[in-house]
Amino acid sequence: MSFSLFHIKRGVIKRLLFIPLLVAGIILIGQGSYINIKAAVAQILLAKAWQETVETGLKSKAWPWADTFPVATIQIPGKSDGRVIALDGSSGEALAFAPGHLHNTAQPGQTGTAIYAAHRDTHFAFLEQTRKDDIIVITDRFGKTHKYQIDQMRIAPWDQSGINIHTGGKRIALVTCWPFGATTPGPLRYIVEGRYLGQNSITEAKLHRSF
Repeated sequence: MSFSLFHIKRGVIKRLLFIPLLVAGIILIGQGSYINIKAAVAQILLAKAWQETVETGLKSKAWPWADTFPVATIQIPGKSDGRVIALDGSSGEALAFAPGHLHNTAQPGQTGTAIYAAHRDTHFAFLEQTRKDDIIVITDRFGKTHKYQIDQMRIAPWDQSGINIHTGGKRIALVTCWPFGATTPGPLRYIVEGRYLGQNSITEAKLHRSF
């Protein structure tokens, strides 16, 4: 009898121990879903501000209290579901909603390296699928479209990126955390770099006005 009670008690204890683990798992899944939902909703809200930006050339905030504004769109045809809108700056608040263009780095099409950073599990998740020679398409806030071709991909410590922001050429770097799929921050970064190919003569603003 005591033997059976021992097994019953042990089974109850196991179930009681399992409950906190289950709750913790649900919370983590919920947090991950919340981050993805927030990122997706932010891009919808930013779309209107972006359209106003390319039509007027002025800085348009997606919401009144925002301390940043859309400055570009980023797309790698065939690798991403669509263009993602990038914000000015790379503060934690900005990166929670979209990729960020790092201050003091080149603008698209300018000499130097234009650097954009984003989270690996949301806006830059598609970088895992990129390959050498893929094309990166950047549209600036004046509606001009710039193309870069990927020529380097590497993993490096966050403080040893190897990116030269003062390069004599025109380059781009897309930066996110490594490895993909991880749930905790780490010191490594995945860096995709490309060389400038040129600018389209027809701007996005002109395309909007032609329809």
